[in-house]
Amino acid sequence: MVSKESCRNEIRTAIGQLSERCLHSAAKWAGEQLVGIEQDPSNSTPSNTRFQRGSSSIRRRFSTNESITTPQPSVGFSQAATPLPEEDEVIDGDLYHLAKSYFNCREYRRASHVLRDQMSKKSVFLRCYSLYLAGEKRKEEEMIELEGSLGKSDAINRELVSLERELSALKRTGEIDSFGLYLYGVVLKEKGNETLARASLVESVNSYPWNWNAWSELQSLCTSIEILNSLNLSNHWMKEFFLASAYQELRMHTESLAKYEYLQGIFSFSNYIQAQTAKAQYSLREFDQVEIMFEDLLRNDPYRVEDMDLYSNVLYAKEACAALSYLAHKVFLTDKYRPESCCIIGNYYSLKGQHEKAVMYFRRALKLNKKYLSAWTLMGHEYVEMKNTPAAIDAYRRAVDINPCDYRAWYGLGQAYEMMGMPFYALHYFRKSIFFLPNDSRLWIAMAKCYQTEQIYMLEEAIKCYKRAVSCTDTEGIALNQLAKLHQKLGRDEEAAVYFEKDVERMDSEGLEGPNMLEALVFLATHFKTHKKFEEAEVYCTRILDYSGPEKEKAKSLLRGIRMEKTGFPSMDMEHFPL
Repeated sequence: MVSKESCRNEIRTAIGQLSERCLHSAAKWAGEQLVGIEQDPSNSTPSNTRFQRGSSSIRRRFSTNESITTPQPSVGFSQAATPLPEEDEVIDGDLYHLAKSYFNCREYRRASHVLRDQMSKKSVFLRCYSLYLAGEKRKEEEMIELEGSLGKSDAINRELVSLERELSALKRTGEIDSFGLYLYGVVLKEKGNETLARASLVESVNSYPWNWNAWSELQSLCTSIEILNSLNLSNHWMKEFFLASAYQELRMHTESLAKYEYLQGIFSFSNYIQAQTAKAQYSLREFDQVEIMFEDLLRNDPYRVEDMDLYSNVLYAKEACAALSYLAHKVFLTDKYRPESCCIIGNYYSLKGQHEKAVMYFRRALKLNKKYLSAWTLMGHEYVEMKNTPAAIDAYRRAVDINPCDYRAWYGLGQAYEMMGMPFYALHYFRKSIFFLPNDSRLWIAMAKCYQTEQIYMLEEAIKCYKRAVSCTDTEGIALNQLAKLHQKLGRDEEAAVYFEKDVERMDSEGLEGPNMLEALVFLATHFKTHKKFEEAEVYCTRILDYSGPEKEKAKSLLRGIRMEKTGFPSMDMEHFPL
């Protein structure tokens, strides 16, 4: 396994090279991993340990001892060299620094113009990258001018054609470096040529594995496990980060958690790993564990806004209004013009039932980032609450346009059409959501309900769906109850009794009472009496006597009948029946 010191040296060099090329988000990501590596106590100083005080919840969860676990024999890292030193800095150095200054001031065309005659690979990359971002900036401006900040538009990046021509020529002549290959992959992806884009990005990360931006773009093109497995990637520890993230996007959460557990051996204090682990746990609906991990993240990094919208979803689901209010106030003071901040505040207002205000903040998030997926989905949920189904459908469709693999948007579309009394459309969208998340009981239950509607009325299909929901751990017990009722409706009393018994066991274990329990007890008492299983019938009848209403009288009648059949004599009055 690669050593901590080797990783540390690689990342330190890479941060300088990424920053030099204005790949600031990649440099930030690398910097966070750098301070996530546990320091050698003999070399530690107060300055390099201040980010590592305390013990993160993820480290406590994964670590069993201080030694690094040995990887499985199939996982071996090639001995990749530390990033190469920069090429001759004297050539076009002054102009490059000027171009960087313009770039950092978002004057992309000026930066590109300054480097128009410079031929070093670093200058060519920054010039092309500046031109690409200038095109993106102009595209966003055209969208606002033509359709408004949230409207649909046919605006495109008009620099893509010239960039593709130039970068492809450089690739053919071998005059392109790994950063140029990364940009070439981005351009090809924007133009819809996903196969060539993947090939270019794979070549980029194999030659320079420390650019997280390239890995992220590659991940967005891996929409299935087959595509992911087909990639010819060199073995490097950065590949493990990529696979962990890709598995998570493909909803392979167990595999993703295993990868992050492995990486935890080196990056013991990585906030990124802790946040990604929390995301995986969120998808597994382990909300208590997720809440603890996010609380720990905020203690270590109190001004963090990234990923905190997911934390707000957890607090929303747990109806923790006070904690969500505190989080919303905190991010508002930290950076109120971040999409994550707007979504957190929107969740707060949604929990308070102020849906119009929630929509306002979700719209604000989308003005800041039109492709912010969760804002479209959450806004759709709000429109559903407001009974504005056309607006909800539009919001969910926009979410699907951004990420066709997002099960929440497909599920939202199904709910919207279900509200409109269009079960065939709803069924179609529920099927789409199940394709992307087949192990969620809620989706199977939603589809089963569509099959039960008068327009469709395919009860056998509904039964199949409820059985899948049970196998997916239906914590609310809806599937068991419905299976019992459907079998009862179809005259299959034996199967109905099996499911009613399981439902009674579930409710007993959870300490639940109510109409579902009473209905199950009455059916079971009647069923077992009919089939001469008097002991079981007496047990259920006795339990019914604890309730009031006509069911209690029915239980008394059943007990009288049971006694008469057992003894052959009429029963005494139930007031004196020895229970």
